[in-house]
Amino acid sequence: MTHSLLIAALALMLATLAACGVDGAPTRPESTRPEPSAPGLQVSGEARIGVISDL
Repeated sequence: MTHSLLIAALALMLATLAACGVDGAPTRPESTRPEPSAPGLQVSGEARIGVISDL
């Protein structure tokens, strides 16, 4: 019983190790952010402060 469990565990480890890198070398994912047009600082946005009430 223990011998067959040991063989099954070794076979599982071997299969897991064999699957590593099966699709080739790792590649960096492509960026979804747009490339900056020029170096420098760019700030944009909107801010509102106040009180709103209905009379």
